[in-house]
Formats: sequence, C-alpha cells, structure tokens
Amino acid sequence: MPGRAAILPEGPERDLGAAAAAGAEFMRALGVDPSDESRPDLALTPHRFATAYAEMLTPRPFDFTTFLNVEGYDEMVVVRDIAVQSLCEHHLLPFVGVAHVAYLPANLIVGLSKLPRIVEHFARRLQTQERLTLQVAEALESHLQPRGVGVVVEATHSCMTLRGVRSEHASTKTSSLRGSLRSDPATRAEFFALVNGAAH
Repeated sequence: MPGRAAILPEGPERDLGAAAAAGAEFMRALGVDPSDESRPDLALTPHRFATAYAEMLTPRPFDFTTFLNVEGYDEMVVVRDIAVQSLCEHHLLPFVGVAHVAYLPANLIVGLSKLPRIVEHFARRLQTQERLTLQVAEALESHLQPRGVGVVVEATHSCMTLRGVRSEHASTKTSSLRGSLRSDPATRAEFFALVNGAAH
C-alpha cells in the first residue's frame, strides 16, 4: 500500500559534554594539550571534535513516501551520483564517494528525493561500505517490493589514502543486486550501462 514510513535515527542520545571531555583526553594522550595557553585556538577543539562526529553519526528523520504506480511505469528508475559521506567503523576516518540507486517498479513508486535520503540514513553511522550497500538495497526492497533493485557505491577511504598503504588514488566499488537486476542478464547490463553513463 502507498503511504509514509517514518525513518527515524537509530541508537542512544548523544552526550556532547562527555564526548568533548573524551576528545580532550584523546588529544592529551597523543601529546596535544588543548589547554596550552600558547595555542588558544585549541581550547574549543574538543567541543568542535565532538560536534562534528555527532553530526556525522546522526541521520535525519524523514518519511519514506510511496505512491501507487497508477501509470503502470515498468522501466528502470535510476538516480546517479548520490553523495556518500560516512565513517569507517574500523578507524573512525571518513570515506566519501557516490551511490547509484535503481529500482524496477511494481505496484509502488517512491518520491525521488527519498533515494538520497535513504542513502544518507544508512551512511550517517559507523559503517563498512559493504554493509552500507546492502542496507540501502534491503530498505528499498522492503519498502517498495519492486521487481528489482540495484545499488552501487563508489568511495575513497581515508584509512587507505591517509595512513597505512597511503594509496592516494585507490577507490572501492561495491554493489548489491536484487530481483530481476540480479537474475536477468539483460536487465543487469542495462543497469550498469545507465550507472556508467552509457546509452541503452
């Protein structure tokens, strides 16, 4: 049935005071004293640190609004280049990139603005790129019950570019295909052609 499903933030409330205090201790443990009078700009760094991470870990609530597919539209719906900004759960470092999301409608269609919102909803938490890709696909499959779903995420991970191997130009691509986008070779090929900007 068409309607609205309330998509709400997950997890406990944020305690910014405790996070700022922990941030100050973290800085001191690494040899940077936020109370150093010779560096007055550091005094508010623990608070800014806590606020920034709270923002990156808090998805905004929204309604996932669906409508009856009264026109019987049966071709693929694709939204490309949705911004992805998330935090690697292994290092607490950002990974950024884009998501390409598609579905083949059945009885329901969704407001197009909700596709970026569902990506953001799952990105704003400690994540792995693989899990993020699966969660977006699962949510669309659950809410729309379409004939098929396709999600591709392409991202650059700070934990690879700023530390460790420091592979500056490496990017990671993950995908999740459901329904006919997985089972039908022609439909799958059409999806990847659309995602890659080729004509079909």
